Amino acid sequence: MKPQPYSAAGDQALLLSASRTIAIEAAALQALRAGLDASFVRACQLCLACSGRIVVTGMGKSGHVAHKVAATLASTGSPAFFLHPGEASHGDLGMLTRGDMLLALSNSGETAEVLTLLPQVKRLAVPLLALTGNPQSTLARAADVHLNVAVSQEACPHNLTPTASTTAALVMGDALAVALLEARGFSAEDFARSHPGGSLGRRLLTRVEDIMRRGDALPRVRAETPVSAALLEMTRTGLGLTTVVDEQRRVLGVFSDGDLRRALDRRIDLHTTTMREVMTPGGRRIGAHELAAAAAALMETHRITALVVTDQEQRLIGALNVHDLMRAGVV
Repeated sequence: MKPQPYSAAGDQALLLSASRTIAIEAAALQALRAGLDASFVRACQLCLACSGRIVVTGMGKSGHVAHKVAATLASTGSPAFFLHPGEASHGDLGMLTRGDMLLALSNSGETAEVLTLLPQVKRLAVPLLALTGNPQSTLARAADVHLNVAVSQEACPHNLTPTASTTAALVMGDALAVALLEARGFSAEDFARSHPGGSLGRRLLTRVEDIMRRGDALPRVRAETPVSAALLEMTRTGLGLTTVVDEQRRVLGVFSDGDLRRALDRRIDLHTTTMREVMTPGGRRIGAHELAAAAAALMETHRITALVVTDQEQRLIGALNVHDLMRAGVV
């Protein structure tokens, strides 16, 4: 096709085309939602009863959707992987074993490569869940459970290119994965364990004890320490505050940059005024086993940049500031 010269008048046509596509696909999803019935419940029950893996297959555009559905299932507590139907008859069918189930996607329900799998599926007594746009198709009739993802029209103006139909199949796969996630009681921490390299994993798996400062890196002075000496301790550790502890290292309070500014406004003598007179009693603190994300939230809520970490007896065991959280990738 010969490229058409650019025309500003065509801008509106492009926008109208995009709007029409979105409207058609949105209508397809509304119809999909309205059509949910007991078949979806049976599909969930089939997946929950599976003691092995959910093997997801599909050809062409349905194969691309199947890849994503398998990945979503696997990351949300339902062990799953994608099996290419074209490769299955050349050895990869060995991936499917007793105890597994097959989730097959085919808009027509007559995809030859997928139908080739049916005899082996029956021999293994593997449950079959099918997503098709044709309830009377070969695949739909062979399935233990069939989910109808039919659409009235594709977004393609020729009603040919898979668009609304692939969106419907993808959304049905997401609906299945989320329903299973909730049924299994799959938590945010469970999700993070399967995504340890991502930002969510760092936020949900990193504990305060993993990144807090310890030992000599902890700033601490006694209540009788003069402000001048406390400033040297703050400078030494670079945390932005110093703790004030008793002889058992129990935290009595903290002295921060903000406390210093307030003290200077009172025109104190830095060499004679003690921590007891200018510290903030208690101070914000957190436990070592708390999530680092909780420490970040506490800092944000109270508009502070550092936290003291204490044990159950309120003894000083660590400290961290916003820079520690940033280095750990928590914020």
